[in-house]
Amino acid sequence: MISGRGPIRSAAFVLYEGTRTPHRSCGIALAEALGRPTSAYQSLRRGGITGEGQCGAVVAGQLLLGEFLGDPDPTGKVTPALRAAIREYRERCETALDRGPSVDLVCNNMTAPHGDFSGAARHAFCTRVVAQVAQLVDEGLRAHGVVIAPPKVMLADGSCFDPETAADPEG
Repeated sequence: MISGRGPIRSAAFVLYEGTRTPHRSCGIALAEALGRPTSAYQSLRRGGITGEGQCGAVVAGQLLLGEFLGDPDPTGKVTPALRAAIREYRERCETALDRGPSVDLVCNNMTAPHGDFSGAARHAFCTRVVAQVAQLVDEGLRAHGVVIAPPKVMLADGSCFDPETAADPEG
């Protein structure tokens, strides 16, 4: 189980949970927590829209590692840092990410045991998964010398959640 806590994880948790700010999809919450443009991450919602693909949070984590550690030259080779980070990330997703009783990381398989997709139990499960993926990405980036300061999150009540100084939203 992934138990570390950090500001990137806290930001992703608050953005996805949607109780203090409007809910975002898993990919968008992760991209936003790491200060990246979010539009492409919309396609990751519910495992590629249909639920039949790999967990959108897991895919978002891989894409975020690529954004930060990949070669910006479109004809460049995979950087050693990205190759190592992806291997580490995928290993941690396989061994430590809470996927419930699912044998794989397919969205529908992970969420089915939690009832209706729009229900509270499934939402709580996915909120934890998004937070765990954020932690994995943060750890992977830090291991390769990249430290991201998460942006502050504007809350629905007009206040600001600063993940660097706020109390842990996961309790």
